Amino acid sequence: MQDVTNDHEPVGGLRQRKKRATRAALAEAAIRLAAEHGAENVTVEAISEAAGVSPRTFFNYFASHDDAFVLIDEGVSERIREAVRAAPAELTPLEAVRSAFVGELKGFEERQELLNLQFEVFQRSPHLIVRGLHAYSSDERELARAIATWLERTSAGTAPAPVPTPPSTPGGTADPGQWAGADIPLFARLLAAVAHTAVRVTFEHWCARPADTDLAETFAEVFTHLAAGLRRPTD
Repeated sequence: MQDVTNDHEPVGGLRQRKKRATRAALAEAAIRLAAEHGAENVTVEAISEAAGVSPRTFFNYFASHDDAFVLIDEGVSERIREAVRAAPAELTPLEAVRSAFVGELKGFEERQELLNLQFEVFQRSPHLIVRGLHAYSSDERELARAIATWLERTSAGTAPAPVPTPPSTPGGTADPGQWAGADIPLFARLLAAVAHTAVRVTFEHWCARPADTDLAETFAEVFTHLAAGLRRPTD
């Protein structure tokens, strides 16, 4: 999103943190209102009022009404990519990605209620799934870029070149014409897809059994199966 991303400011800078907080507040307000009234019955004005901002501010963060219901936490995604790019060379590729996600597990636990509400909203408004898939694919593609950067750095033994920021449109989605991912190595794309699937399966399994399932243990088990080559379980 053009007004949220600033190439000259650190990812953890105060201004960026405030912008991410505002976007998160708008997205949370949208999801909670949609869970109660249905996405089609929630207006931009209602979302903005619930988040404590003006309707004009809403469009600094989202290109359209429907985009607000697609909650992608940019702060989490960028921290994961940073962790991948900085991963030690002695790790295997799967370990590098797993370690990057481990630090965000607590965040998943804290967002369980909101993510469950979002799932309900998507079930009631299937047209939102298309927008969700687009955002998910964009996030996965940028993880693949981070993996490719790490692979290059750890193979060559030199510092990586600066990672370019994808051109974006209001609402935070990359221009598919310019960033189709053709420049990303196949292995990096495959690993990013596997990692995203592993996280999704972990979260879905945990949400279905929150009383008797530990998120961190489930996550570790999923990656253990992957590291073993998905062999038949022995128990």
